[in-house]
Amino acid sequence: MKLDHDADITPLLGRDWSAVDHREALAGLARLGWTPCGVGDWAVGLRSPRGLFAARICPFDPAYPAFLELCRRCPGNPYLPHVALVEALDGGGSLTVLEFLAPAAPEEAAEVARRWREGEGDEAFDAVRRTALTVDEEWRARTPWWDGIDLNHGNVRRAVDGRIALVDVFCMDGASLYRQVLDDSAVVRERLSTAATRHLLDIPYIARESSPAEIEALRAAWRAGARVTS
Repeated sequence: MKLDHDADITPLLGRDWSAVDHREALAGLARLGWTPCGVGDWAVGLRSPRGLFAARICPFDPAYPAFLELCRRCPGNPYLPHVALVEALDGGGSLTVLEFLAPAAPEEAAEVARRWREGEGDEAFDAVRRTALTVDEEWRARTPWWDGIDLNHGNVRRAVDGRIALVDVFCMDGASLYRQVLDDSAVVRERLSTAATRHLLDIPYIARESSPAEIEALRAAWRAGARVTS
C-alpha cells in the first residue's frame, strides 16, 4: 500500500495552503469528497474518499507540532502514523493528512496506556516513549501554557493494516490559556504572537462546551486585548 501515491492526496498537493484559513480548508476538502468523521477538542477530522487517509484541520493548537516532531524523529516506527502532508494555514491553523486510524478496543487501549505509564514495551514502543519524553522536555522549555504528555485511551488507535498507532500524545493547558484570555488577552498575543492566534476562539471545545454567555465573554476579552496591542 503506497500511501504517498494515493489518488486522494494528489488534489491537495501544490496548493498555497498558507492563504487559506481553517474554514476554507474544511470546505475545500469537503468539496473534494472528504467526509467529516470526528471532532476533538482542538481539531476536526475528515476521511478521504478511498478511506486510507484522515485530514486533521485545526484553527489553533500549539501542541500539535510537537507530535509531528515526534513522528519526524521516529521515521518508520510502527507505533506512529504515516504523515503524508503538513501545511500551515492562515491565522495559525494547520492541515495535517495522515493515514486513517480507527479507535482501538477499550481494553486494548487501556493496556497500551498502562505499558506507556510503566515503561513496558518492545523496542519500537520504547523508542517512541523515550523520544516523546525528550520532545516534551524541549517544548516545555519554550512553549507557554504547555501541559505535557497525555496518552489517554483516545490516543491509542488501530491502523488500516491492523497495527496499533499513537496520536496526539502532547497537550496544552487549555484551561489556563483560556483563563488568561479572560484575564488579559493581550498577554496571550504577546507570548504566542498575534499571527498564530487569530483563530484561537474557534477550537471545537469552546463551541461544544461553552454557554452563549461564556462565548461572548471570551470574544469581548479577545477584542479588548486587540485594542491594547494595536
